[in-house]
Amino acid sequence: MAVGNGAKGAGAAFAVHAFTASGAVLGLLALQAASDRRFDAVFLWLGLALVVDGIDGTIARRVGVAERLPRYSGEVLDLVVDYLTYVVVPAHVLVVAGLVPAGLVWPLAAAILVSSAFYFADTAMKTPEGGFRGFPAIWNVAIFLLMVFGLPPLANAGIIAGLVAATFAPFVFIHPFRVVRFRPVTLAVLALWMLAAGLSVAAGLAPPPWVSVVLAVTTAYLGLIGLALRAPLR
Repeated sequence: MAVGNGAKGAGAAFAVHAFTASGAVLGLLALQAASDRRFDAVFLWLGLALVVDGIDGTIARRVGVAERLPRYSGEVLDLVVDYLTYVVVPAHVLVVAGLVPAGLVWPLAAAILVSSAFYFADTAMKTPEGGFRGFPAIWNVAIFLLMVFGLPPLANAGIIAGLVAATFAPFVFIHPFRVVRFRPVTLAVLALWMLAAGLSVAAGLAPPPWVSVVLAVTTAYLGLIGLALRAPLR
């Protein structure tokens, strides 16, 4: 009976890892959509990948994946998938979408890839309270917002360069689920952001003005609340 329970538990743990790894398949679908210039589909697939990334950790802890299947590191698996969906796919979108001046496309894409690789390898990326030090390489969100807001290419280039620099900056970016302070407000704002983002994707990345306003205001809160809490969070 113990062997059976052990095998069953290992199977459940492996299934959780497979669920995490499915994010890589979603990333490949997003890459193909970007190559086809179907950018609304890109962010639909990346949105689904975000959902997987958002719930797999909770499932893994409930199943006890680390204890039942210690050979495979869920943390490493998560980082591999995240680098694809958070960094590589958005960098590819930058290359093919004409978001920045032509002469700056490859330097900025390279800067995104290299700076994010360093960030993912940073053992001190997280604060004791659960926030992130610096811009946490969420290029899927950044490129999505640039496409929705439709700013001039040179302005986009400046924003991307600023975010690359912010990767190494000593400010705190809040994690909506892990940082306890203001969490009810932050989660409510996040829900509004997700609603506005979903409506933007449904509208082919050209949402009505009120959706853009909601997206802008909620993005500002999520991006800046960490600055307000910076000193205690560090």
